[in-house]
Amino acid sequence: MRIYRCLSDKFILLFIFFFFIGCFQEILYTDTAILMGTYVKVVSPYKEAGRIVFDEIERIELLLSKFNPQSEIFYLNQQGKARVSAETFYIIKKAKEFFEYTGGAFDITVGPLLKLWGFDTHDYRIPTSEEIERTKELIGSDKILLDIENMIVEFQKRGMLVDLGGMAKGYAVDCAIKKLREKGIKSALVNAGGDIYCLGDRFNKDWKIGIRDPKTKKIRKVIRVRNKAVATSGDYEFFFIQDNKHFSHIFDPLKGMPVNAGISSVTIVADDCLTADVLATTVFVLGKEEAQELVEKFGARIEDIVIY
Repeated sequence: MRIYRCLSDKFILLFIFFFFIGCFQEILYTDTAILMGTYVKVVSPYKEAGRIVFDEIERIELLLSKFNPQSEIFYLNQQGKARVSAETFYIIKKAKEFFEYTGGAFDITVGPLLKLWGFDTHDYRIPTSEEIERTKELIGSDKILLDIENMIVEFQKRGMLVDLGGMAKGYAVDCAIKKLREKGIKSALVNAGGDIYCLGDRFNKDWKIGIRDPKTKKIRKVIRVRNKAVATSGDYEFFFIQDNKHFSHIFDPLKGMPVNAGISSVTIVADDCLTADVLATTVFVLGKEEAQELVEKFGARIEDIVIY
């Protein structure tokens, strides 16, 4: 069995490059940190932007990480019921809404499937069809019960687990951008492992983002954006190969299997990073044609898609 894992997630796919006049007035500060299991990069003419972003993303990580014993999500997964903060309640409520919008294609309760296939422990295996069917009984965000008045989240079945990997980084970037705006910062690019937001412009010009081909590693397309989010999902980020078959960490919740839609990567442009993040994953599950109308309903667009 060959095992592959990219700690920087989508960071390898999106290579951000900037064109600017080399005069002393146009200085861009670049800061990088490892947060939420990936590289977070901040580029801005404001020197303080990096620290503001890192502090905010670290705060969100402490709420939503399924690995940190101090996080609310960790406690919820352990106990099956928890009183949570307004932010954690909000993100789970949004996840349930996306579950409904996508007909179950986007589902944060895939945790038991990731565990079954060994993606949590890196002890990868192909489970039997019987194991998959049993595990599917624990899948479905409609099985998450919400008590709005008391901010309580409860699982309907013992053994359920939530995994916010398909939306937590996008939400964290949105929170960081909000903090930057509150501090009066009008120009910055934040990239959390391929979940990107371009705040304002870059010296009166759009930010330029190069989308890299997952196979050739060459830039296949350049897009220009300002005040928009860009998110890319790829089946090369975290996967294993067994018996010459490729098994990605992106799951089809309805089938209980890693996706197999013939897609290698998807890039979405949207107004916010949370939506872009969720839709990038959803396109993988539904396929381009079926997801196109859904993407448009959110005012977003499929900017690039790589078929293999």
